[in-house]
Amino acid sequence: MEHGHTTPPRWRGLWILWLLPVLARGQLLAAEEAAYEEQMVTGVRGRAVELSCGPAASAPPAVVFWSFTALGSGPPRAVAVGSGREAAVAAGAGMLGRVTLRNGTLELRELRAAAQGRFLCQGLFPEPGRLRVSYAAVLLRVLVPVSKPFVRPTAAAVAEGTAVALTCSVREGTEPLSFSWQHREPRGGPSASPVGLGGSGAELRLMPANRSHAGWYACTVRNEVNNRTSEPVYLDIVYGPDEPAISVEPFSPEQGGFSAGEREDVVLSCLAPSNPPSRYVWLHNGSQVHTGQTYVIAAIARTQAGTYTCLAENTHLHTRTQATIVLTVYYPPAGSPSCSALATGDLRDVALRCRWLGGFPPARLRWVGPGPPEEEEEEEEEDGVTGLSFSMAASIQPGAATRNGSSFSCLASHPALPRGAACGTTLWVPAGGPSCMAAATKSDEYVMLRCWWEGGTPPVTLRWRDGGGRALGDPAPSAAVLVLSADGSLGGRDFVCVATHPLWTAGAECRLRLEVPELEAERREVAVLEGGEARLACRRRGGGADLGARVVWYDPKAREVTPELAKYRLEREEAWVNLTVRDAEWPGDSGIYHCAAANAVGTASLPVRLRVDRYPAPPNVTISKLRYTRARTEVRLEWRTQGAGNLTGFVVQRRQAKKTHRRAPGPWETAAGDIEPHSRDRRVGGLDPAVVYAFRVLAVNHRTAGHPSEVQTPAEPPFEAYPAVTGAAVAGMLVATTASLLAVRWVARHQDTLPRLHDLLFHTAGPGAQEPVDTPEETETAANSEEGAAPGDAAAPGTAAELRSAPLDVTDEPPVNVTITVTATP
Repeated sequence: MEHGHTTPPRWRGLWILWLLPVLARGQLLAAEEAAYEEQMVTGVRGRAVELSCGPAASAPPAVVFWSFTALGSGPPRAVAVGSGREAAVAAGAGMLGRVTLRNGTLELRELRAAAQGRFLCQGLFPEPGRLRVSYAAVLLRVLVPVSKPFVRPTAAAVAEGTAVALTCSVREGTEPLSFSWQHREPRGGPSASPVGLGGSGAELRLMPANRSHAGWYACTVRNEVNNRTSEPVYLDIVYGPDEPAISVEPFSPEQGGFSAGEREDVVLSCLAPSNPPSRYVWLHNGSQVHTGQTYVIAAIARTQAGTYTCLAENTHLHTRTQATIVLTVYYPPAGSPSCSALATGDLRDVALRCRWLGGFPPARLRWVGPGPPEEEEEEEEEDGVTGLSFSMAASIQPGAATRNGSSFSCLASHPALPRGAACGTTLWVPAGGPSCMAAATKSDEYVMLRCWWEGGTPPVTLRWRDGGGRALGDPAPSAAVLVLSADGSLGGRDFVCVATHPLWTAGAECRLRLEVPELEAERREVAVLEGGEARLACRRRGGGADLGARVVWYDPKAREVTPELAKYRLEREEAWVNLTVRDAEWPGDSGIYHCAAANAVGTASLPVRLRVDRYPAPPNVTISKLRYTRARTEVRLEWRTQGAGNLTGFVVQRRQAKKTHRRAPGPWETAAGDIEPHSRDRRVGGLDPAVVYAFRVLAVNHRTAGHPSEVQTPAEPPFEAYPAVTGAAVAGMLVATTASLLAVRWVARHQDTLPRLHDLLFHTAGPGAQEPVDTPEETETAANSEEGAAPGDAAAPGTAAELRSAPLDVTDEPPVNVTITVTATP
């Protein structure tokens, strides 16, 4: 039925199941109208499978009934019935798995093997105007997965050459089953299918077994559902031991055995294939020395040479094998070859010598050159000086035919030295020339002449001769020493050191003259001011041989100056000595000092005069101003200098002034010191106002003080309060006037309060007299009255004068005191 058709009505409840037999037998459903389907479905045990009732594209049936018939015989059993969304599962359906019915489709989860059989579906499909019955038969086949297989060998360990079989078994699994085998070597590696082995299928046969069959075996079983592989099983093949093989490191084979160099680390290894592994025993000259596969001989000695036997034993099969080698120990001579080059008796040729004694066998030596040793080894003896020699080799090389810088090598070969050994020498003439010196022994008893010219191969030959060419002493290489008895006759004589070399025909020489020491001074006369330092310099003049002459100084009293004397300081070098006279005194340090030197052939002396001058006196000082301050605890002091002189500062002194003739003045005290030389004034404090002091000023320098200035006492300070007093008086007058006016004004306005004072101030008249004018209005009125008087009336002034002269009335009221205070501020 297609999806666009009308949806069939939903049949609720299972009552329709009662109508199924009726409808099946009724006349409404003809036999030819019923649909029949058969299909085959495969399921896997433990998984899920769905069984559909009718075509997949048709609409679900309104009523469906599922039944099951097991394979073989037996009646059908109800499984499930449903109508629409409602479904019921039969109680015995759990033997088939977990059964569910949805839209006519029967779903079996966790499928069981008992579900294999025939399922029948009967469905009722409603159609317009009728009901259609459909039958579907489903034949279900249940497959069982293969379980994990396991391998069983006939024996876990077998001897090589015997037969062994391995069997692979499984507990369950739907046939047909296929088997495959994997083999892995004992020490790991990828698994591989055994090739060429007997047997097939579930059984693997090894006939006969060999050592290559040992290892891990596993089998894999497959069916149409899955495949499983067993755990690997180890098959052990017992064999051996085979014949041992001995290896020696370092590998140095030779006829009949092996060889090694002394002090080398020799490793002897024995390998005899065996299972289980062989047990190894080492024998040296028939005596057991070690157990184990590897025998390490650290720093092999010559006494360890001989035969070494390796015994291999299989403890399982109780079988043994052995092998023997001969080990020879070679040892080279001690140290390394030594090369030397010496001049021959006539000093014209060079004798090359190479030595390397000892060793077994003796070292082979040969001289080659000139040229690098690598090229000489390749050229063998084509350019060689000599052929092969054992332990010693010598060669004579003409000096005239040899260039400066030519190299010769002595090559040594020995079996114990893979790289051999070599020594070499380069014939060369040192640069420069000979050097000479002369020295006197202790107490100047002998004079030693030494000549040297280091370097060169062979060394330069030196010999002393006198000025006339006569040979003195024996020739010597590199250095020649000639000892002479000290004598005054040696002074001024020449000695020559002659140098010769086989590669240098010209030769060289060094001349030396023995002379009495000569001295020179930086200055023959030195002047210094007293208190200063005088430096007297003396040096030994070069040019002759230095016989270790010692330079010393002597003071004017012919006493040697030593470093222990604090008065002097000595500065000494190899060729000069400086004498410093400290804190020079006049005239004690003035005089002639001598610089003297002596050697084994004579003495010398050089006089140097030292003049110590007096230090110039400081200038005179005059006090120009000395005055007290207002508090009389300080004085202001000013001064000036007269004349020129050395000046480093000033000193101000004070003392208590002499009060009486009988009392002597006190000592002078320093009131101010360390005053700068450019200063000309100073404030001196800390004075007692009740004491009269006297002051003086002195000019000083590094050594002396000048003449003191005249003694003065401080002057009194000038009176400087007139401006302040005048200003204070004026201010006081202004304040007093203002206060008086304010008081008079107040009395005038308060007549009733102080009537007596009012009358006293304003002179009140009789009954006909005019009252004083107190207010501006009254003043204006009084003025108008005066303007209105007659011009010829002259009695008014006279009356006023009389009133001022009249006596005042005396009343019984107490007098009033008015006090006016004026304060003047300076």
